[in-house]
Amino acid sequence: MSIHVFGLTGGLASGKSTVGRMFRERGIPVIDADLLAREVVEKGSEGLAAVVAAFGPDILLPDGSLDRARVAAIVFPDADKRRLLNSIVHPRIGALSAQRVAEAEAQGHKLACYEAALLVENKLTEVFRPLVVVAVPEEVQVTRAMARDSATEEQARSRVAAQLPLAAKVAVADFVIDTSGPLAATEKRVDEVLAGIRDRLNV
Repeated sequence: MSIHVFGLTGGLASGKSTVGRMFRERGIPVIDADLLAREVVEKGSEGLAAVVAAFGPDILLPDGSLDRARVAAIVFPDADKRRLLNSIVHPRIGALSAQRVAEAEAQGHKLACYEAALLVENKLTEVFRPLVVVAVPEEVQVTRAMARDSATEEQARSRVAAQLPLAAKVAVADFVIDTSGPLAATEKRVDEVLAGIRDRLNV
């Protein structure tokens, strides 16, 4: 394949979406796994029909779209149900992702970015090299999560604690972008990282 796809990941409220936006602004197609996950179970989709077949019609909202909160309540406490949901959703995300990469390649792009929160957890680190990890100190994560999600400090800390520690992601990163400083500093680091990626991949 003549297009190279590098990975972008981070932790809760680390600034991953901000960095993804900056890559887009620099002409890099960004394939966002969260958006794909929503797209594959959109109202009327074959993916949604498969989820309803597995979990029953009660997981639908009155307008026929997926009740995400209800699905979360069903699958989070139950590993088997979570596996079942993943077996329906993940292959469809993979197929849609491959389609997006092919579209970017057809448009003449030499470089694309795959943005996913669980890239390291899902053992995709080697698939998306170089890997860019967005990292901030835990206190910054907690403060941002409280502000963004109207969460209490306790809620924010428990959400951060539920994820793989950022240090573990940084340990397997090729490039790290710290977003705890001013936006201009993040922009500068994004430019440095992009230049480093182009240099490493010779694109």
